Amino acid sequence: MAAPGQEEDQDQDAIGGKKVISRTFLSLSQITTLSEENVGVQKKLEEFLNFKQLKTSLKEAILLDYYTAGFWWAKEMNFTLVQLSGFMDLLNFLLENLSHKHMTLGDNLKELGKAMAGIGETDSERGGDLNFFSIEQAKAIIDYLNISLFKHYKQYEYLFHSPREEFVISNECVTELAQPAVPPFPALLEEDIPLDTYSSFIVSPTASETKSKGSDQEGYLEDPCPEVESFTVDAVAGVTAEDQKSAVEEILNEIIDNLEAEINEKLQVREEA
Repeated sequence: MAAPGQEEDQDQDAIGGKKVISRTFLSLSQITTLSEENVGVQKKLEEFLNFKQLKTSLKEAILLDYYTAGFWWAKEMNFTLVQLSGFMDLLNFLLENLSHKHMTLGDNLKELGKAMAGIGETDSERGGDLNFFSIEQAKAIIDYLNISLFKHYKQYEYLFHSPREEFVISNECVTELAQPAVPPFPALLEEDIPLDTYSSFIVSPTASETKSKGSDQEGYLEDPCPEVESFTVDAVAGVTAEDQKSAVEEILNEIIDNLEAEINEKLQVREEA
């Protein structure tokens, strides 16, 4: 922190004509280009300030709005090209005090006072950075800065000095898909089921597996068990054609009797009702 004597010397330097705003924000040719634009000021500023991430960067969007609104206000005040350049330098100077030097609102107001010192003075040696403004214009500038920057100082401090959480706007998911369908089996729906369940109960057998199973079954049918053959021959050896015919008739008669009994029962229930 500077001693009281040093602070007084700094104030005297500001009043005595020492430059407070040491950097030119936009060149005079750029200011001329902007003043000739009617609707493309924002696009030109975006180009001059080299803003490349407006769609994703909140910081760049706010800064572009800050400078665009300031330029339009100054243009509506009918400032000359030199005054427009000085006003844009002042806007950038105050914002850099906040963003780079971490100045509080009180300290930044003091810097504004130093930059505006000497306005209205006729002595060129006592003129400051903005001595090309009149006193009325200086009052209007202070009013504008009050509503555009100083009243929202906390928000600008948050923008520059508070870390913000990066929200996840996408996520990667791994999904197991069914194997391509093999005719005559249709394609399955892509459902969220375990792979082992799908493999065991749902997946269609491949052509090689089907062929191997078919050949096994054919071999089984071609080579029947001898015990089964002998049992089948012994079972039907003593059955004649008459026995078979009578067995079929008994089965038919039993079925017909059951149907007649069921019908009679339903008719009896209906008559009683």
